[in-house]
Amino acid sequence: MPKQVDYAERRRRIAEAVCRLVAAHGPQAVTLRDVAARAEVSLGAVQRCFRDKDEMLRFAVDHVGERVTARVRDRLAASPARSAVTALGHAAEEVALLREERRAEARTWLAFVAQAAVSEPLARSLRGSYAALEDLVVRLVTEAAGTTGPRTPADIPAGARTGAPADSPGGSPADTPAPARSPGGAPADGSAPPPGPHTGVPALDARREARTLLALTDGLTTHVLVGHLTPAEAEDVLRTHLTALWRRLEATDEATDET
Repeated sequence: MPKQVDYAERRRRIAEAVCRLVAAHGPQAVTLRDVAARAEVSLGAVQRCFRDKDEMLRFAVDHVGERVTARVRDRLAASPARSAVTALGHAAEEVALLREERRAEARTWLAFVAQAAVSEPLARSLRGSYAALEDLVVRLVTEAAGTTGPRTPADIPAGARTGAPADSPGGSPADTPAPARSPGGAPADGSAPPPGPHTGVPALDARREARTLLALTDGLTTHVLVGHLTPAEAEDVLRTHLTALWRRLEATDEATDET
């Protein structure tokens, strides 16, 4: 009997080979013959799976995007968070690709991004990957906005507890008394009140927050790859952003409770 070929598995195997070559040499240097050699299949096998190099690259882009999104989902499933806020932090860590073991994947992703600037078909595939990640982060932000009640110190990133740098000591928000408020609802010390109907400040926009977070993670990945930031410095920037997001979530929650 003829040997049954699992074409879905073969395409994934070829995509992995493409990613390794892109990480090492960039998309333009990839050839079907090199991919066949790296995937340990015949050139004909590659050509039966993909009509041309462009189709193969688009599939590889989708493969990387799906892999990152699946890893975020697996992380959330394997490590149930104490709160939706913590889950959002876990997702950000996976998307940022800052750790050493993700370095090749980061090079692959950013190489595809650079090529997509001059290739509309590749850009279209990248937009699909970004859209899937964005929708996932929007859901996490929305869930976090609805569950920003009291949390334990472990739920809050290092440095978020007093507004101090990540390596400085500090207690949890529960350890710090809430500022006194005047009869009109504003803090007695004259500082700005939290967002809400009485201030005219709009409620938190989950879509905008998700887009900001994804743009930041992409930028940090780039800065680490070119050596402008160390992974530790990039992680500190990410924690600082997440700390500010936690506070916006809490302020929005407080404003909702007042209405």
